[in-house]
Amino acid sequence: MDRERNVRGAVRALSRRYGPLLVSPVYESAAFGFDGDPFYNLVCGFTTGDTVAALVGELHAIENRHGRLPGGKRFSARTLDLDILLYGDLVRHDEFDIPRSDIIEHPFVLRPLCDLAPTMRHPELDRTFNQLWSALSARHALRQVALDLQDATECRDDVG
Repeated sequence: MDRERNVRGAVRALSRRYGPLLVSPVYESAAFGFDGDPFYNLVCGFTTGDTVAALVGELHAIENRHGRLPGGKRFSARTLDLDILLYGDLVRHDEFDIPRSDIIEHPFVLRPLCDLAPTMRHPELDRTFNQLWSALSARHALRQVALDLQDATECRDDVG
């Protein structure tokens, strides 16, 4: 899988649909839950008037355009995996799980979120993402990848 191409394509698609993005650095992490190639992880922030359901639909459409097959196994290799981590201060634990429980469970989710919003508070835990990262980071190391995505937010989506 061409991780760099898929990440760039996803950032382009998000930028085209939602306008200016805040984009974290990219981190590489080992596959989680199965043996496989390492993943690239990052967080994008943007403003939208879409409902949560409409946003999830758009994220799935972007994944599909990048070769992700709907209905695949949860812990398996995939071209792209886009999730909503936060939606303002919304707390909703149904099929959408907002805020995502992954935020405090996985350093590859929390670190890039902390990069974008270190002083923002987790809507349920009332702790900043910087505080949450400080508590988790002593046990985990991530490798930052030198992948400049600035041009991806200014180009057309090059994936079908």
